[in-house]
Amino acid sequence: MAMTIEGEERIEAPVETVWRALNDPDVLKECIPGCESLEKKSDTEFAATVSLKIGPIKARFKGEVELTNLNPPHSYTISGEGKGGVAGFAKGSANVMLKADGPDATILSYEASADVGGKMAQLGGRLIQSTSKKLAGQFFSDFNAKVSGGEETRQEA
Repeated sequence: MAMTIEGEERIEAPVETVWRALNDPDVLKECIPGCESLEKKSDTEFAATVSLKIGPIKARFKGEVELTNLNPPHSYTISGEGKGGVAGFAKGSANVMLKADGPDATILSYEASADVGGKMAQLGGRLIQSTSKKLAGQFFSDFNAKVSGGEETRQEA
């Protein structure tokens, strides 16, 4: 059962800073909803454990996260696949694009797709779609908050 989610975030940080954060396992771990562990296996591969609740089903997924199509500091694809035992599997990927918005801000846009199977797929498309949208939105807004609240102190407008 596949779906697509798109969105955009304006981040108060230069493109280089945002790019570094997108490649930092500590930042990714803090921003991936339900992420319990994210271990670097190589520069582009991570082993992850994520706990999620979709409707009445709570599952812990063990799987891989991989970064591909790297075009620093403009874009990459982040994809992950996890198995959640009887709950089924979840996999998804997002194409992430960065565009400078003046010297100190970045527009991050993403196109994500997600696919679930097994018991979770029986929950129905609307619930899965809305949960996926919420999780993607949460990741990118947490990421935004973390990066824009980063090293520099922000000036009040």
